[in-house]
Amino acid sequence: MSSERVGFIGGGNMAEAMLSGLLKSGLLTPDRIRCAEVYASRRAELEARFQIETTDDCREVAEWANCVVFAVKPQVLGQVLTQSGSAFDASKLLISVCAGVSLARFAEALPAGVRLIRSMPNTPALVGKGATAIARGQHCSDADRDFARALFESVGTCVEVEERYLDAVTGLSGSGPAYVLMLLEGLADGGVRAGLPRAVAQELALQTVLGTAQLVRDTGTHPAVLKDQVTSPGGTTAEGVFALERGGFRAALIDAVCQASERSKQLGRG
Repeated sequence: MSSERVGFIGGGNMAEAMLSGLLKSGLLTPDRIRCAEVYASRRAELEARFQIETTDDCREVAEWANCVVFAVKPQVLGQVLTQSGSAFDASKLLISVCAGVSLARFAEALPAGVRLIRSMPNTPALVGKGATAIARGQHCSDADRDFARALFESVGTCVEVEERYLDAVTGLSGSGPAYVLMLLEGLADGGVRAGLPRAVAQELALQTVLGTAQLVRDTGTHPAVLKDQVTSPGGTTAEGVFALERGGFRAALIDAVCQASERSKQLGRG
């Protein structure tokens, strides 16, 4: 169990996922966590579920905590930094989950020496299956990195990358759940079009996506190899794969990742 005092600035879905993981894992106890959140109704929800202290004052949380997680939208970050920035010093570790916001932007707005880690988690963290990448700033120690990893591993997996890769991470795993959900929806709709009842199509599509992902993870086999194993010459799967290729399925996914990555860069610029 950690002795860190962790403050969250922003109490949205990602903060909720991280709170749940931290408490379930035993990494922290409720008395070691506080959250600043604008909306009173949301503060009441978080207090009731997690038995933590909340406030509408982000500076109060920044002063109390020695590790502060910024979980606000990039569009309001400037206002939050104006309110709380002077509460930071070299004794503080700041972990950002703000999409597209560079370490340099934080460093410019904060006193010198603040230890910074930029991260990109995703929404499956809500069920403990998140995928997070982190990049650390120049003042961060290995211990800071290890604590951040433990925090995100309480809600899934975590890898460390150089910051220059984080926009690509945003386009892939950050935005990726939306692509997978569209795939899931499309599979179920295809089943319905082929004559299946909606509930049956939905259940089969969901288990197909879950099972296939687990198959890749457990076997360590490249997806292309597993695809070839199920694609018999002249068979049904070969026909379906041809239809996907004709529709530009893989190219559309690649383009989606690249477009989302570019949008992450745009958000980071302003």
